[in-house]
Amino acid sequence: MERPRTAALIVAAGRGTRAGGPKQFRALGGRPILAWSYDALAGHDAIGQVLVVIGAGQEAALVQALGDVPFVIGGATRQASVRAGLEALDADGVERVLVHDAARPFLPGTVIDALLTALDADSGATAAIPVTDTLARGIEVLGDTVPRGGMVRIQTPQAFHLPELLAAHRAWPEGEAATDDAQILRRAGHDVALVAGDPALDKITFPADFARAEAMLAACMVSRTATGFDVHRLEAGEELWLGGMLIPHDKGLSGHSDADVALHAITDALLGTIGAGDIGQHFPPSDSQWKGARSDQFLAHAATLVRAAGGIIDFVDLTLMCEAPKIGPHREGMRDRIAQILQLPPAHVSVKATTTERLGFTGRGEGIAALASATVRVPGQEP
Repeated sequence: MERPRTAALIVAAGRGTRAGGPKQFRALGGRPILAWSYDALAGHDAIGQVLVVIGAGQEAALVQALGDVPFVIGGATRQASVRAGLEALDADGVERVLVHDAARPFLPGTVIDALLTALDADSGATAAIPVTDTLARGIEVLGDTVPRGGMVRIQTPQAFHLPELLAAHRAWPEGEAATDDAQILRRAGHDVALVAGDPALDKITFPADFARAEAMLAACMVSRTATGFDVHRLEAGEELWLGGMLIPHDKGLSGHSDADVALHAITDALLGTIGAGDIGQHFPPSDSQWKGARSDQFLAHAATLVRAAGGIIDFVDLTLMCEAPKIGPHREGMRDRIAQILQLPPAHVSVKATTTERLGFTGRGEGIAALASATVRVPGQEP
């Protein structure tokens, strides 16, 4: 049986007034908050596409956070933003949708699995966890307690059959506030199942929540370092791509792709940190589609795999070995380009160069070698 088309919708259009600015684009563990849930959803086998809803004027921030990803512009309210995303997905033929708030970055795969399973029997499902604290009314003075039996805290993601949720949104009274999509569907007469949520999914709302989230990350991450090494021959008539830049030179590197030894070495180092093999396994030279391919896509793919595994790229160090060309004039450009591909600040990238004192193939000007190391933090357990 063909699997229903399933998409994820990330609501990231907020202005973050209580957190001091748009929190979805602020750094958490070295990368934007939005990137955490995006990678978790994009890396799930059952989810075919991820659409991000942003606010007007946030396009540049989205590109900086995630690169070139599909998005739509939301509305003045959360309900309007979600509806804009649903309309776009419906036009694309999506049948099931998970709606998730960008301010909940730590998204366990087990919650996604439970939500999608619940859709086999119900119109909608939401993550929830039981209330364990004492509940009471009051603002400045304590009032009466509220019985907590049968009370739950609602989280996202929430999962739905898209046509039913979209119809409920279209029927929602204009101007009436909606707290979440599960209540919108429930108002339309549909049952919404509860599945076990996770404390890690608690929402980041106030400035103090960032410290809590960083502490959660620190408690469950372990550091790994891996190396990568590559060599390519210099030949007349070839372009010289090095560190993601086209370098003027009388010779270029020869290989099946653009033969950028710098990016190849870094790619292997990143793949090594998550035990994901080497560049040849992911982009085999026997495959004609990679003939002449730009190596920046290889490096971006490795970074995506690291992040899909919950990893944080802390630092990349590259050493180039050649007699010519001189690397010094191009060092900062390479550093900036590598940082751009990896979505890192340039300060997290180091580019060095050395000669081999005219010894060996590099000393004779026959080729260029590159040695790279990458340091990442990966989950020892899920946050």
